[in-house]
Amino acid sequence: MAGLLAGWAAARLAGADRLRFAEAWAVPLLSFTPQVTAGSWAGALLLRGAGPAATAAIAGAALTAAVGPRAVPSRQPPVAGPVLRVLTANLLAGRAAADVVADLVGRQRADVLFVQELTDQAAAKLQRAGLGDLLPHQVTQPAAHRARGSIYARYPLRGGPPAGSASAARCTARLDLPSGPSVELACIHAAPPKRPWSRVATARWRSQLSAIPAPGAGPRILAGDFNATLDHAQFRRLLHDGYLDAASQVGHGLSLTWGPRPAARPALLAIDHVLTDPRCAVLSTSVHRLTGSDHRALFAELRLPA
Repeated sequence: MAGLLAGWAAARLAGADRLRFAEAWAVPLLSFTPQVTAGSWAGALLLRGAGPAATAAIAGAALTAAVGPRAVPSRQPPVAGPVLRVLTANLLAGRAAADVVADLVGRQRADVLFVQELTDQAAAKLQRAGLGDLLPHQVTQPAAHRARGSIYARYPLRGGPPAGSASAARCTARLDLPSGPSVELACIHAAPPKRPWSRVATARWRSQLSAIPAPGAGPRILAGDFNATLDHAQFRRLLHDGYLDAASQVGHGLSLTWGPRPAARPALLAIDHVLTDPRCAVLSTSVHRLTGSDHRALFAELRLPA
């Protein structure tokens, strides 16, 4: 057990999921690094013998160094622009309760809603639930007869170029605020790296995330289901490119957003994210249950540069 914990810590710190021959197994396994971190400290207390206990403690310390910073708030830039409230929700092929989504938009006073796995029926239900009154502007991924991505907004949207299948950005738009800068938006839904151990699926997941462009000249917000955690090297590449994970910025980077069943069971992984331009300040984030979906909705309140 101590050797397994030490091997996990070595794989995480070395970024084993960057290695093409190892990524098929490393990507799904490393998703559970926060749970293994807690298990390492439990092993340090419970394992018999000084050697195994010390090995588990060293593994716990190494993994805590990787996982811990996302639970510590970071200093935010002193910006003085308008506040933008964004919400992202994966509807599980349209099965999420439309009234819950619309109610959440109203309660959080969201200005932008990023939706993944939207179907025609789900879009109609959202309109009947009053979403069109709250967020009257919409840009949708041009995909007929299947689940797609969409962006709803309180303010006018200008649709961006069509997103190709090579990118995790399912649709893009520019939001024109009444006061302040226009903001580039992208609704993200990366292909899941499954079935587990599938090299083809993992390669598709990697290529879609790698096709996301780095921050540009103006403010940019990416939000959606990345099917990736901060323990994946491919996701951390986006942070190295200049994006900030909103939840981690306010110390909520361990908030879990996905579970294996659409029920009131505990979530397991943090794979839904809001990534912001580094010139934006993150004021708060929160996670909300979505009836009918295996994802939680993620809300972020941001302040834009003047």
